[in-house]
Amino acid sequence: MDMNNVPQEGNKTLGGHKKAVYAKDADGHIVAVASKGWEVEEIVTSQAVAEMMALTETARQNVLNGLSAPLEYWMYARRMDLLLLAQTTGLWRWRIRRHCRPAIFARLPYGLLARYAEALGLTLQELQHLP
Repeated sequence: MDMNNVPQEGNKTLGGHKKAVYAKDADGHIVAVASKGWEVEEIVTSQAVAEMMALTETARQNVLNGLSAPLEYWMYARRMDLLLLAQTTGLWRWRIRRHCRPAIFARLPYGLLARYAEALGLTLQELQHLP
């Protein structure tokens, strides 16, 4: 993208801030250019946030109905998915899915709970309950 073609339409999801976008200058060098964003980016970001909110609410209902552990709720509430939480904790995805089962979650050792709490930015008490 040419430096003069960097979109400046504005993006409400950026909250009035600008972000760096890489583009070519007149000499053909790659430089960082401030951008206000563009409409397409805003639409996609809004859709992704809405999807995460829906997953969070579904997880909340599953926890309240005893179908899932609070770990699943907090994963989505912190805008993570299974892959991202696995990468952050260093655990296999299948283990995290297993730990989302209430009976398994209730028996997790302190070390594993602490690992999840750190990855999600929570205390152990917060991790074990819904807000």
